[in-house]
Amino acid sequence: MNANLYALLRDHFPEEAEQPCVAIPGGRVIHYGELDQWSARIANVLVDAGCAPGDRVAVQVEKCWQALALYLACLRAGLVYLPLNTGYKKAELEYFFSDAEPRLIVSRPESAGFSAALRPAAAVLTLSEDGGTLLERARDAGSAFATVVSAPNDLAAIVYTSGTTGRAKGAMLTHRNLASNALALVEHWGFTRGDVLLHVLPIYHVHGLFVACHCTLLAGSRMLWLSRFDAKEVIEQLPHATVMMGVPTFYTRLLAEEGFGPHMCEMMRLFISGSAPLLAPTFEAFRERTGHAILERYGMSETGMITSNPLDGERRAGSIGLPLPGVSVRVTGEGGAPCAPGEVGGIEVKGPNVFPGYWRMPEKTAENFTADGYFRTGDMGELAPDGYLKIVGRTKDLIISGGLNVYPKEIEDRIDALPGVLETAVIGVPDADLGEAVTAVVVAAPGNTLTEASIIAALKAEIAGFKVPKRVHFAADLPRNAMGKVQKNVLRSRYA
Repeated sequence: MNANLYALLRDHFPEEAEQPCVAIPGGRVIHYGELDQWSARIANVLVDAGCAPGDRVAVQVEKCWQALALYLACLRAGLVYLPLNTGYKKAELEYFFSDAEPRLIVSRPESAGFSAALRPAAAVLTLSEDGGTLLERARDAGSAFATVVSAPNDLAAIVYTSGTTGRAKGAMLTHRNLASNALALVEHWGFTRGDVLLHVLPIYHVHGLFVACHCTLLAGSRMLWLSRFDAKEVIEQLPHATVMMGVPTFYTRLLAEEGFGPHMCEMMRLFISGSAPLLAPTFEAFRERTGHAILERYGMSETGMITSNPLDGERRAGSIGLPLPGVSVRVTGEGGAPCAPGEVGGIEVKGPNVFPGYWRMPEKTAENFTADGYFRTGDMGELAPDGYLKIVGRTKDLIISGGLNVYPKEIEDRIDALPGVLETAVIGVPDADLGEAVTAVVVAAPGNTLTEASIIAALKAEIAGFKVPKRVHFAADLPRNAMGKVQKNVLRSRYA
């Protein structure tokens, strides 16, 4: 039996090739047959470019349906897909390319030149319509491709996530990891052929690429494909959709629109939220405004989805729900002892969805797994007596802003390198729109000319925009405990 994820997805495509899969409002409709053929054509191009099963393909492109076809092509060819945030700059890409060593890089036209310079051993193509690009080659390639036979534990993707040292870690995801999670979600969330998913998420992220697309393709349903989230455009498209997935920021922005109300949601059966905690006031305000209780779920790059509030049953504000079928979740205290209901401890998870480890980091992998095979998520939580899970904090010093992970040390290192800076602490503070806003507290040398604007401008030239602090505060010193460690909890309270 072929465990290749594409083989599973293809088996669930509608028998009628003309059934729509991706519909671009105001644009064209891509049918299942066309998506299948384009993924075959692109797979042929990848193989002709020298890619062999197990090779990595790094992809940093704007959201488009051809990028979805490229992802499926990589699965078909047994390649390892490496999605990269479109906000990453040259210095960030240099690390990913050196660590993952991709055989091929698919980039935006404007970054093709320095991508080739950063990784001379890789072929570099773009998704633009110009001659010689990936799409141009694909038009002349064959529309048939025999999907590579993959074992369940063969790698399908590597997704980079923040590390405790500031060095990004590549979470290795297998065909089994992705397939098991997709099958569980389709059943748990009741996806059917008649569903229409309003897809407004980026596809360089687990949420938009794996969760949203896999559910749609496994159900043989279709997506309304928007290039990005725009509240007014979402409101315009909601009457044509049945499901929407988003980060909490999406829902706060919808609530900020005066014209948003229940009449726009008459066709909707499900709103799903994840990638960051959904605040209880947002949950209640959305239910009061629309009559819909948002279904919050919990997942990570390393595990896919772990828990979810139920489709039928209580969707509890402030809770991330119950473990998905086939997934085991426990909360442990000191020494790994199980916590009683209501006691706070570390959240650990085990199941077919859990990744085998970090790319080329065996020590980090061993550190994050228990002796009996549970993955330590780094999140702190508590279980209710009826099994609902609640996250109360994070052991990892991680900021989640607008659904995207930001590791403070990377930002701190860059600010500390600026002339006139003595030391820096970067924290996340509550933000009604983003969930958490990246905030820097800087201790500057006497006589410096640093300003909030100058620091932000310097960072914008070096790193992705979502990592750049929204505010920079100056302080005489940073609060420390008896061991000399900066007390970020004090700073969060002070600048909240």
